[in-house]
This record gives sequence, structure tokens and C-alpha cells, in this order.
Amino acid sequence: MRNGSLKRILSVSLSAAMVLSLAACGKKTQTKKQELDVTIDQIHLGTDYTDIAADLKFLTHKTDVIDTTFQKYIEEFQKLYPNVNIEYEGITAYADDITTRLTTGDWGDICMIPMTVDKDELENYFTKMGDKATLSTIYEGNMLNNYAYQDTVYGIPSMANVQGVVYNKKVFEQAGVTELPKTPDEFLDALQKIRDNTDAIPLYTNFAAGWTMTAWDAYIDGGATGDPDFSNTGITKGENPFSDRGDGTGPYAVYNTLYEAVKRGLTEDDPTTTDWEGSKGRLNNGEIGCMALGSWSVLQMQQAGDNGADVGYMTFPITVDGKQYAASGPDYNYGINCNSSRDNQIAAMCYIKWLVEESGFAQSEGGLSVVIGDEYPEALKALDGVELVVNNPSAEGEENLFNDINNDSELGLNVSGAVPKEIVEEAVSGTKTMEEMVAEWNEKWTAAQEANGVQH
Repeated sequence: MRNGSLKRILSVSLSAAMVLSLAACGKKTQTKKQELDVTIDQIHLGTDYTDIAADLKFLTHKTDVIDTTFQKYIEEFQKLYPNVNIEYEGITAYADDITTRLTTGDWGDICMIPMTVDKDELENYFTKMGDKATLSTIYEGNMLNNYAYQDTVYGIPSMANVQGVVYNKKVFEQAGVTELPKTPDEFLDALQKIRDNTDAIPLYTNFAAGWTMTAWDAYIDGGATGDPDFSNTGITKGENPFSDRGDGTGPYAVYNTLYEAVKRGLTEDDPTTTDWEGSKGRLNNGEIGCMALGSWSVLQMQQAGDNGADVGYMTFPITVDGKQYAASGPDYNYGINCNSSRDNQIAAMCYIKWLVEESGFAQSEGGLSVVIGDEYPEALKALDGVELVVNNPSAEGEENLFNDINNDSELGLNVSGAVPKEIVEEAVSGTKTMEEMVAEWNEKWTAAQEANGVQH
């Protein structure tokens, strides 16, 4: 891929989801248009379909750049496709609202595909982008797994993320932390040094924002084990997956790090009063030591003040057999409404191809481009030598198994942040120990496994 020393194994950021059964077009309502006879790999930008005319509506979660960056993208794209007009609609509560919008079938032409669509229903909503084998010659193949079903791809990632910790380098230096922590114990020791030797909040949870807490769920499989199959064999089908493995790895090691940090007073005084927008500037100016967030956050923190050079990124502090890994996976995927007219679908495909391959969006957001051969952004080059792990896809016939278990267990991994939220609440109140919470999670997960045919 890029920077050959970084091996890609597989996906975390959006791979896990609670699932709602949706029906908008295709077999469910018999309203799906004739299947598009064009795939994204067949399009040559600036050469094919340059006379096509279309008015596209694009639903996005990126409300902050609609009037700036996205308008520049439209201007550049229209130099190639002058008759394609694009209107962005920003949705603040995107994850909640987009599912409802999809059920109408009349939501626009392009959206960022929500996690609530089962893989076997993708064709009922979205246009086929191409065959996975073919698209894997252009884009990183493992990054296409989230919205691929039976070797057909329905979504193209806007970018990929690495799951780690964004931190203020100067705060760590002032605290006397000379080497980045590589284990949970070393991380907690570093946080204690920040508490003892600086005025900064060692670890800012961003608890009040809610969605920020799901970052902790993103560390628990490949990044915490080095195993690209752990999401399937260790979590989805594994027995008591939240139990302590005894070696500082796996889900327990991740969640217990958060529990101990809060319990020891190494986070903000009152988690219910955290301020997401304000936290960016505070990390930039050294009032906050670090936060658990995907690599997409680095650029936002760097641009939030005058101390961008002080903002760095580290992998989550877990070491497996002497080696560190970082979970990597696709961010939101672009999808095209299968109910749109043929011209609108083709125009939308041209725009998505341009966004992914030509716009530089991934790099400008501090993420990784999914295009084979593209370079790492400067902010993430410090991860050189860390092995990136992308979760392997589930077996054929089991594409929805994790989602079904996750939904039935009500733990909401990577969706609601229920587990890390409970950890913070219980660490503050002291009502439940980590072991008591683990026992409850395992019980709920096991019951959900059994309800979905998983036996141990």
C-alpha cells in the first residue's frame, strides 16, 4: 500500500453496528430502477460522461465544511463536469437521522452509508459500485469489506482511520514521559506523571458528547490482539470475550485502562461537563494531555490553536508478544441511491470517484487514502513501524452475525458507546467493580450468541 513497512491486515471504525431492518427499494418495494450498467472502475474522469447533466443532493455528517471545503470541491469537479450540480445537506445527528431518511427511498442521490443497514439489504438501497476483486486493484481491498456482499461492493470509503490516541507532545515532555507508553500500565503511569508534574488533565474522556466514547470499542479486536480474525473468532463467536486474558491484551485490557484512569482521578473532575468543541483547543494549548480518538482527530486538534506542532498521535498502548499493532479501517462510505435516475447515478459515481481519487479529502482530514499507492499524511508518519490490522471479513453466510449479536446483547459495540460509558459512570460512583461489569457483559453477550446459533 503506502509506506511499505506498514503492513495492512484489516477494519474497525465502522465494522461493528447495531442493525435495523430497512426497506427502501429493490426487492422490498419493487421501486428499484434497472441496475446500473456502469461501475466506478470503468469511469475515466474528465473523459467519460463529461456532457452528463444532473442535479445531485448529497447527505453528509460533515456539517462544518459544507460552505467551505465542499464548495471548492464542487467548483473543481465542475471544471470536468460542468452540467453536474451538487447540493450538500448537512445532518447534525447523522447516525440517528439517516436511517429514517433511507426508509423513504426519496432522500437524495449520495449519502454516507449508515451502519444500520444489513449487508444482505445493501442492494435494496444502493447502487452497485463494482466487483470487489476488480475494485481491489484500485482501492485497498480490505477497506471495501464493510459494504461488500457476495463480492459486490456498494460503498466506497471516504478515507480510512487508524485507531489510537491523540496527545500533546509538550505536555508529555513536561511531565517527564520520555518514551511513549506501550502497555496499559505504562500508559497509566504516564497519566499519573502528567497529573503530578503539570496542570493538564491527563486523559480527557469527552464523556458528555456520547459518540466520542465509541472510540474505546474500536481498540478491542485487531489492535488489542494483533489478530485480524479476532473480531470474528474472539468476539463474535468467542466464549466470554470480555474476560481478562491475563497478559495485558484483548478487550479487557482496553476497557480496564479507561476504568483505572477514571478511578485513579486521571481524567477530568466531572465527566458530565466535558465539552467536545472546546476540548480541541485545550489539547492544542496543553490543558489536556491526551484523548482516545481516531486519527481523523489529529488535524482538528492541530488546527484548533497556535500549537499544532505539539499535537501528535500514538497507537493504543498495548503490546502483543513484543510488537505493537494499530486497528485500521474505513471511515464512512459513499453510497448512491439506487432509486435515482440513471444519469444521476452515473454523475454521482463520477463525483465519488473524483472525491476518493483526486480531491485529497482523506489527507486533508488527517486520514489515510484508500487508493493503492497514496502516501501517508505527515501527522501519521510517526506510526511507521506499527503494524496496522484490518479485521478480516466474516465467513459467507455470517455477514450479519456480529450485528445481530451486538444488537440482541444491547451492548452496542462501536455504535452507542454503552460499555465505555458504563465504565466511566461506575468508576466514578464505585458501585460496580470492573469484574462485576465484565461478568454482566459476558452474560449478555453469551445469551445473544446462543439466540443466534453460536454454541461453545
